[in-house]
Amino acid sequence: MIARILLAGIGGILVYFSYEPHGVAAAGVAGIALFYLALAPWPAVGEKAKGRPSGKQGALLGFVHGFCAYVLLLPWVGEFVGALPWIALSITLALWSILTGIFGVLVARWKFGFIAFAFVYSAVEFLLSSFPFGGFSWVRLAWGQINGPLANFAPWGGPALITFAAVLLAASFGALLLLLIGRQPDKARQAVPVGTVPGIVIGLALLAGLAVNTPGPTTGEVKVAAIQGNVPRMGLDFNAQRRAVLANHVNVTKELGASGEHPDLVFWPENSSDVNPFRDREARDLITEAVDAVDAPVLVGTLTKDEVGDRNTAVVFDPETGAGDLHHKRFLQPFGEWMPMRDFFRIFSSYVDMAGDFKPGDGNGTVRMGDHIVGVATCYEVAFDAAYRDAVKAGAQILTTPTNNATFGFTDMTYQQLAMSRIRAMETDRAVVVAATSGVSAIVHPDGSVSQHTEIFEPGYLVEDLPLRDSTTFAVRYGQIIQWLLALGGAAVMLAASVGARRGYASNRNQTAPRTGLPDNEN
Repeated sequence: MIARILLAGIGGILVYFSYEPHGVAAAGVAGIALFYLALAPWPAVGEKAKGRPSGKQGALLGFVHGFCAYVLLLPWVGEFVGALPWIALSITLALWSILTGIFGVLVARWKFGFIAFAFVYSAVEFLLSSFPFGGFSWVRLAWGQINGPLANFAPWGGPALITFAAVLLAASFGALLLLLIGRQPDKARQAVPVGTVPGIVIGLALLAGLAVNTPGPTTGEVKVAAIQGNVPRMGLDFNAQRRAVLANHVNVTKELGASGEHPDLVFWPENSSDVNPFRDREARDLITEAVDAVDAPVLVGTLTKDEVGDRNTAVVFDPETGAGDLHHKRFLQPFGEWMPMRDFFRIFSSYVDMAGDFKPGDGNGTVRMGDHIVGVATCYEVAFDAAYRDAVKAGAQILTTPTNNATFGFTDMTYQQLAMSRIRAMETDRAVVVAATSGVSAIVHPDGSVSQHTEIFEPGYLVEDLPLRDSTTFAVRYGQIIQWLLALGGAAVMLAASVGARRGYASNRNQTAPRTGLPDNEN
């Protein structure tokens, strides 16, 4: 059991290294392979019987694996509010991994358990990404595959299919290793078909990549600019200096205007104007100056208020028509932009009252900037499948991720988020402009590659010609159905595993029941 715990823990650590800024995609596959080895029955060694963990042991192994991955992945959560929320979130997410461990132990006993395990993992990840409070899809395994061939599945099934392929590949490697270690002739023969699975998965991933970034759907080009104004200092207290933040973005935009570049579209970050320009004349005048300096539509991240309540809003300001289309953030961050069960959680932390009370929007995620329809996923929204898929279905030709990462300082958070924008670019076959207040801002092409980026806490701007696309990928059209099928497949596998385990338990009880010495037909 100690060896299994070590395998599960090391596996979780390896999964962490698959995420940016490390970005070693193979580490994620290796980590899940070790996790599967920890859950699977081990071949007999000498006179010793096979090692076969119980469901309770599987629960422990799942928790260890999940916690080791998440606690390393999410320190940025506690950058301002301390270690307690970071550790609490890591433990909460690891509780979902208990399900993976329990059912992983059961299905790993099956002949084709490595396939069933991929369905189980996908189902649990779906639950983790959906519940409670909208889930926490930030930790999906797929994000760590952006630098590997499995990312090519993005236009065919989005993150759900990437995760499934990664786990199938990893578990097949684990099953192959166990078969080879067993050394029995029949198992050696079985190793041949199991060993073909990795090749099939990688081969399909390479073929899927042929559909990424094809020139056919390109309808034209547009020159874009991302503005990174920077913030006076790190931490949530930068909101007290919101006028300085606005001034920074105005100044960098004026520098762009004086540079001789003539962008068609300009993107400011989330919270680039924390002063509501519809209620503050000075803020409105500053934004107007910046828009006039570049003579192009500018998408400004700001805070607004309407009859529903406070909104996190991206507003288009046009040099000719003024304020135009707007996007109210639809997927809000729990415990940050809104606070579920505020009275209850106040018992544990005084930081609860620092959480906002924003209300979600209900639009399709698009805004019109001049002659172009732009899809918008503000910061946390990029982790949600529907954000960009809905925008593309509504006609978005290019995408943007305005974000504010200043609260999280120099942590990995901004790099993890950029990886999501890269996956979304491949998934939707669209270029993505990432505009951040303090970094990292980036230009992402439809194939997921980054052609330019800024550094953290350095003001600047990025300008580039990007393609406009009118394609609709398979993932955009049917990605939700694929995710549901994988999740339902996992639920069916878990149900079958539960029934099989109950029957096995009942059979064992009957075999070990004390005999009365009476004939079977007598009472």
